[in-house]
Amino acid sequence: MAILSSNFHSKKLLLFLNISFLFLLSLFLKSSVFPHQSIQLNSLLPRRELIADGCAGLHDYSDYKSQCTYVKSQVGCEPKGYINYLRIFYCTCGQFPILGHSLLLLWLLVLFYLMGDTAANYFCSSLESLSRILKLPPTIAGITLLSLGNGASDVFASIVSFTRSNDGDVGLNSILGGAFFISSVVVGVISIFTSPQEISVDKHSFIRDALFFLSALLALVLILLIGKISLLGALLFVSIYFVYISAVSGSYFYQKRKERNMNHLYSEDEFAERGIPLLGYVDDEKPILIEIKNSSLQNQHHHEHDLSFSYYFLKLLNVLELPLYLPRRLTIPVVSEEKWSKTYAVISVTLAPLLLAAIYNTQREKHTGSRISLVTFMAAGVIAVILGNLAYVTTKNSSPPKNCLLPWLAGGFLMSVTWTYITAEELVSLLVSIGNILGISPSVLGLTVLAWGNSLGDLISNVAMAMNGGADGAQIAITGCYAGPMFNTLVGLGMSLVFSSASEYPAAYQIPKDPSLYETLAFLIGGLLWALVILPRKSMRLDRSLGCGLLAIYSCFLSLRVARALGILKLH
Repeated sequence: MAILSSNFHSKKLLLFLNISFLFLLSLFLKSSVFPHQSIQLNSLLPRRELIADGCAGLHDYSDYKSQCTYVKSQVGCEPKGYINYLRIFYCTCGQFPILGHSLLLLWLLVLFYLMGDTAANYFCSSLESLSRILKLPPTIAGITLLSLGNGASDVFASIVSFTRSNDGDVGLNSILGGAFFISSVVVGVISIFTSPQEISVDKHSFIRDALFFLSALLALVLILLIGKISLLGALLFVSIYFVYISAVSGSYFYQKRKERNMNHLYSEDEFAERGIPLLGYVDDEKPILIEIKNSSLQNQHHHEHDLSFSYYFLKLLNVLELPLYLPRRLTIPVVSEEKWSKTYAVISVTLAPLLLAAIYNTQREKHTGSRISLVTFMAAGVIAVILGNLAYVTTKNSSPPKNCLLPWLAGGFLMSVTWTYITAEELVSLLVSIGNILGISPSVLGLTVLAWGNSLGDLISNVAMAMNGGADGAQIAITGCYAGPMFNTLVGLGMSLVFSSASEYPAAYQIPKDPSLYETLAFLIGGLLWALVILPRKSMRLDRSLGCGLLAIYSCFLSLRVARALGILKLH
């Protein structure tokens, strides 16, 4: 009954998100095809002045018609993504601001769901399969491919904020906010909930991960103090994570050889769980949230097939779930046993090149002409026909291909990255627009809303693993709480700096100036130092003193940021 109830509630959530998506899509089409007429900009302010001040003058007007005209005419108010949220809010919903806020909140939930579902159901699946094909040891896979899958949302949101939206402070704050939330709130909650069990964690693994993370944060502080970074400096920053990989791998192989020489009977899987940061296991709970959808689509059909009314009702529900599911299923190749479908496979490899061509033309619209766009679509069409025919000829209806899996997995990985990037781009654009509407800095929203949304899955899965997995589960959860944010900081933020500095090469990239970043880093480092001091003094046992201290540190930080956002405190 508990499983059926869980399936039922998850299906209701999916239906709510899909119906919201359809409603918002229809509203967007209405606002795009039938835009409202408004007065001309010249009757308000000179054109030069409006272009110069970005979108900062939006709140100088009190009536929605003037704000709508300002949004339509101001270059700085143009969307960073694909949808003009400011036009929808001020022009379409201008008379009903509550409706506008509700619509933006609904769309924010839809985007968070899309990002998390794509990462868990497609991205992680491709990475895990690639790990098996490449025969990577579990430790190496855990700190490379699987950690990339777990941190995909944060990584792509950071890259988008630096490269596409020109709001690098959003990326900086979202990465640091997520790292602070996981290393303080998640570790604190785990410590409090597991304190009655008196669980101890591996001292060597914890100190190694915490010190590497602390080194990465100190390197970031140095970069912010300098105020700029060259391409070489960005590459060196990313290379810290490769040093970490080398340290973990060396420790793993050394201990494995030592165990073999002592003739212990530990299997590789049992050994891998002894203090090794297997980030893939940390988020094993995440795909379960998504698999509920697949089980509800398949199992309920068989259980209630005898009842004709229920059967057709379930069919209707499945149709209503398609808007968010079908576009990705038709463009992301999937070759797993449980999800294999030759029809979907052929269609996905056919439509994937066309989707990439459409995205390329959209991104390069200001720099390419119609002839180049036509050539791009023609080339994509030829590739699509070739891949579609090859997939049709070389695959079977009964089972996925057994040979030449690498091209399939690489294609699934590429399209998963594409969908995650699109969603992250739209999510950052929405946060910037919400910041303009509320008069709040987008960096504050990145530090809170974006960081919390991307870290919610870590909170649920890590706490569940620590509570139900005993000592091994707590060990894996704690190591994931430090190794995961370190990956996001060094690789996610590091690759953002690499791309940004490469675009400015040979000149250095100027880091966005945000004095509050020093405050965030100070509290984050304080939380790490608190854990490094308390855990060894408590013989590496997770207890309430560690958890309450970490939660207190995060609460103080959050109170200061909220007070500053409300204007109660000012940072000079």
